Amino acid sequence: MAAKTTYKKVAIVFRPDKADALKYALKTCEWLKKKKLQVYSHPKQTIKGAKKLKSSDLKFMDLYIVLGGDGTYLEAVRLIDKHKTPILGVNLGSLGFLTEIRIENLFESIENVLKNKMEARPRSLLQVKVKRGTKTVLSENALNDIVIERGDMSQLINLNIEHNKQLVSPLKADGVIISTPTGSTAYNLAAGGPILFPYLDAFVVTPIAPHSLTTRPIIFPSTANLSFKLNNTKHRALLTIDGKMALKLTSKDRVQVCTSQFTHHVLREPDHNYFDLLREKLKFGQRD
Repeated sequence: MAAKTTYKKVAIVFRPDKADALKYALKTCEWLKKKKLQVYSHPKQTIKGAKKLKSSDLKFMDLYIVLGGDGTYLEAVRLIDKHKTPILGVNLGSLGFLTEIRIENLFESIENVLKNKMEARPRSLLQVKVKRGTKTVLSENALNDIVIERGDMSQLINLNIEHNKQLVSPLKADGVIISTPTGSTAYNLAAGGPILFPYLDAFVVTPIAPHSLTTRPIIFPSTANLSFKLNNTKHRALLTIDGKMALKLTSKDRVQVCTSQFTHHVLREPDHNYFDLLREKLKFGQRD
């Protein structure tokens, strides 16, 4: 049996462009303080009664509560970085794969967390490094996906994809998505990639609008080490990590991707059914 958590410090991250998100953040802060918990806010957000998080506080947090959509959830993941603090995602957006809790169940769900009635389920992360010569110019983790795309270039980009230093194939396309099982229902799915079960030890590489009809998504084991490099010295590309633009790439850069040594923990009800979520959010298996 997993050890029970005693919750003392809770951080709230809310969607800043949604009017009622701050309202619920204030109510949540007040509710938590009545429970004698210490409440913190995102460093760039203000919640009356909450302390702003500092980098030195991150390792002491017991719980993050996200009020928003999946984009807000991913912002919280970036904030947590390499720490294993679980997140309770409450949906104030539209789709809400990661922010699954309904707003009307907000306080009931938090109560269940505090009583250890929810499970912290691990999700794999991807690690991406960009090498420019011998120098590492970027090193980050992604919960959803890593995307290399042509941006505002009028031409397709030419990439070489390598697996464990062996050529997989050259790729001529608008770009490529490297997705975790968690992110497989996001951009990957829209680009024609497969849905991966969230606890699968694998990740998927999906081309974006490839020039060749024979170019298809490939699923790699979690032990794989991939690298991506532009072939044309005149081409430029954009690297995005979990939907956030991270770097402009040239042919001098090599993008290296592998499964991260760190994991993320998402809070779910013990009887949570992933396929219920697919049917609800994506109308999976439904016929007109």
